Amino acid sequence: MTRKALRTARPALPAGRAVPRPRGAAPGTAAVPAAGEIRTTVLPGGLRVVSQSVPTVRSVTFGIWARVGSRDETPVLNGATHYLEHLLFKGTRRRSALEISAAVDAVGGEMNAFTAKEFTCYYARVLDDDLPLAIDVVCDMLTGSLIRAEDVDAERGVVLEEIAMTEDDPGDCVHDLYARTMLGDSPLGRPVLGTVETVTALTRDQVARFYRRHYDPAHLVVAAAGRLDHDRVVELVHRAFAEAGALDSGSAARPHGPRTGRRAIRTAGKVDVVRRRTEQAHVVLGTPGVSRHDDRRWALSVLNAALGGGMSSRLFQEVREKRGLAYSVYSFTSGYADCGLFGIYAGCRPALAPDVLKICRQELDRIAGEGLPEEELRRAVGQLSGSTVLGLEDTGSLMHRLGKSEICWGDQLTVDEMLNRIAAVTVDEVRRVAAEVLSHRPSLAVIGPLSERQAARLDEAVS
Repeated sequence: MTRKALRTARPALPAGRAVPRPRGAAPGTAAVPAAGEIRTTVLPGGLRVVSQSVPTVRSVTFGIWARVGSRDETPVLNGATHYLEHLLFKGTRRRSALEISAAVDAVGGEMNAFTAKEFTCYYARVLDDDLPLAIDVVCDMLTGSLIRAEDVDAERGVVLEEIAMTEDDPGDCVHDLYARTMLGDSPLGRPVLGTVETVTALTRDQVARFYRRHYDPAHLVVAAAGRLDHDRVVELVHRAFAEAGALDSGSAARPHGPRTGRRAIRTAGKVDVVRRRTEQAHVVLGTPGVSRHDDRRWALSVLNAALGGGMSSRLFQEVREKRGLAYSVYSFTSGYADCGLFGIYAGCRPALAPDVLKICRQELDRIAGEGLPEEELRRAVGQLSGSTVLGLEDTGSLMHRLGKSEICWGDQLTVDEMLNRIAAVTVDEVRRVAAEVLSHRPSLAVIGPLSERQAARLDEAVS
């Protein structure tokens, strides 16, 4: 299973009503050659079905998103969401684990899942003719999982190996360390996979209760993109859930809306160093960002593209091209329902880490004080706009956008609407968000073979 995997709620829709979404292109803008309209239907029990037809392809990606992630876990249950993701592939009342995988393999399809901090997704990509099969298999997994004690015990070893595999990748581990540095021992600060201790201690009853609590129809969103007919998808999903006894036709339950709230991250200037025998020092330098509901996220995304989003970005040019100090260096944003993170990652030889951090800190301070000039802003807008469109040119990416948008915002933006929001970002907006976000004293997470002296120099570089 893969792990890696960025508004306000609209009123709940009447059950069974299909709602077309407008294209929304602003006057005078060139419309992007697009797939068909996005349509949404709400079934009894609050189960949402959202789809987008792409008649020019021969594939369909079908997914079911659950509004549950690692932030919904207590400390004792840390890792339960991801553990459950594995277990739903282990067998249902109708299919064994082998029959689940064989059904999709037999038609040349792909099936997988991933767990994030605020949602989980199960999906299959198949030829359009095989969409009924994909719907039947994935819906069966979500509604009919047995979660047998013997499967829980057998899969425990697999999950522990996945944790070990992640621990062997310091470039991945340092992001978990950074989340803990910024968010502490909170649900958002804990690792999605859990720890060896928590996964070892999880019981079948704990995981089964977690499944029953979070996988009812009101917590789920069905998303599909490709060569499909929306009404047919709704019909097949309704049938699959009804036959499994997962839909109550008389239920007046409404879909659970997007997460909301306001969480302040007050961490400033904290340095966490994990000494490990690696060839490189892996560092993440960052500050609190903005939540995914914050309108400043558009300006911050443009700023992020200019700072470390491509080969022409400041960090790539200053750290790699001009000085040859690192192979990999980039910036990133992470937006959650109630808070966000902004960070810079670099991997370099340990002796070079203080110099790399000094350059990164200088660029943060420069943008915080000056913002971006118009030419750099336009280049960042173009880079972000192009990557947004190119990233949506397959049915899997389209399904991902549909499902995540419905789970996280309860609404959909068309591609043209997204491009309009990016293009509307101004120099002043970037200057303001840079001053607000980057003016914080940054915190630092480091994994590598650092001496006491090198660690002290890193501390000096961010102070």
